Amino acid sequence: MKRIAHEPAYVLHHYDWSESSVIVEAFTRAHGRVALVAKGAKRPSSGFRSVLLPLQPLRLSWSGDAEIRTLKSAEWAGGLVMPVGEALLSGFYANELLLRLLAREDAHPRLFDAYAALVHVLASNQTENLIAAALRAFELVLLREAGLLPALDTQTLTLAPLALDAPYCLVAEGGLRAAHDGDGAWLDGCQWLALTDALADDAPLSATMQAVAVLPGGARAALRQQLRGLLDYHCGAGVLRTRRMRIDLQALA
Repeated sequence: MKRIAHEPAYVLHHYDWSESSVIVEAFTRAHGRVALVAKGAKRPSSGFRSVLLPLQPLRLSWSGDAEIRTLKSAEWAGGLVMPVGEALLSGFYANELLLRLLAREDAHPRLFDAYAALVHVLASNQTENLIAAALRAFELVLLREAGLLPALDTQTLTLAPLALDAPYCLVAEGGLRAAHDGDGAWLDGCQWLALTDALADDAPLSATMQAVAVLPGGARAALRQQLRGLLDYHCGAGVLRTRRMRIDLQALA
């Protein structure tokens, strides 16, 4: 029986398994996304109840060789408070993307580190503009690490280099191509190249976050629109649940 001890992890989601237990979808550094049954987690006396929270750094131990392993222990790694408000919704959005785009048992340590950096930003009481920049950076890192992001320094179909001052758009089925008159969202070649350099950095989330933050407002909106189209295409969802939640909350407000 395989045993894993004190693995760095975050809870992405959990759902009921029985009257007293839950299934935890966890994102771990060395083992990727794993499903764990936390037996007795719904009992008032369970030590799991106060620990298995989203957007909190944890150390998990589990055993088993089935698709769903048995969670043995969970410890809070400390250091962060729970995000609130817009930051909390942004964290749930990042979790939904990981659940939809990552296969189980497929390790992505670089992506895990980027996610940990994103959680730190969300827990740091940052402005909405910085949170938005961090989300765009995480979307780019996630798409790249999942193998779903085309190269951003060449045109996808022709492999021709980008002209610094020419407009290019990122489309789901065609990759990066020259923008046409009818394209509503695009970035200049120099902006795509800056994002390429940032994604290659040793700390891709913070570097890409900075590259996004210095874009003009119109370019940031265009990047968001293009990434949304690419994510929706690969997620296979009309509207993500967390996006629908944000829309509903805005309507109530």
